[in-house]
Parts: sequence; C-alpha cells; structure tokens
Amino acid sequence: MSDNNDIAKQFVEYYYQAFGSDRNNLAPLYRDISMMSWEGALMQGSKSIVEKLVSLPFQRVAHKVTTIDTQPSLPNSNAIIIVVTGQLLVDEETKPQQYTQMFQLVQDNGFFIFNDVFRLNYA
Repeated sequence: MSDNNDIAKQFVEYYYQAFGSDRNNLAPLYRDISMMSWEGALMQGSKSIVEKLVSLPFQRVAHKVTTIDTQPSLPNSNAIIIVVTGQLLVDEETKPQQYTQMFQLVQDNGFFIFNDVFRLNYA
C-alpha cells in the first residue's frame, strides 16, 4: 500500500503543478482510451480532454490538496484509484472553492490516467 501512496503523492504533485503552469503539458498523462468527467461533461481521448482543460475560463489556478486516498484497483493488474479533495483559487479570487477529483491510473510503460472525474463541492 505504501508504494501506491508514494505513487499517488508524486502523481498528484506533478499533475497539479502542470495544471497550474501549462495544461497542455498534461497530454502525455492521457491516452486515446482515457475518459474524463468534468462537472458532468464527459469526454474521451487525450486530445478532447486537454482541449477541455485548456479551454477552462481562467488563466491562473492554485490547488491546495487537503487529502489523498488511494486503493489498488483492477485485480491482476497494476492500477490505482486516487481520490483527492482540496481547495482551488482561480485568477484573482480570494475565496477558495472546494473540489474532489478521482483518478484511476493504469500501468502501461509507466502510469497513465484511464479515468478522471472532477467536481466542485458546493455547500
């Protein structure tokens, strides 16, 4: 389990750093079979996913990760479920928004994102 936790921590750090600096750099993390649900909108494939991420209506974003939970998935395969909760600030906002994001990473010459689900948490 600690290996999964280490992989998850490193992945989450890299993902949000790349998301905050240049979302185009996330393309190699996805494949043509990858799927993303962003606030209920579903897309498939690296190109469609990155187009969505790049088109988001903000220039700057900072993620503050609160929790990272991991579990192995897909028996007889090296795959990991990662659930992240946290806060994000976009552009000039001063009040952070709460979010939850779930990733399923699958190993195939390194890990890639097979599933990605993002939701803002409205209270």
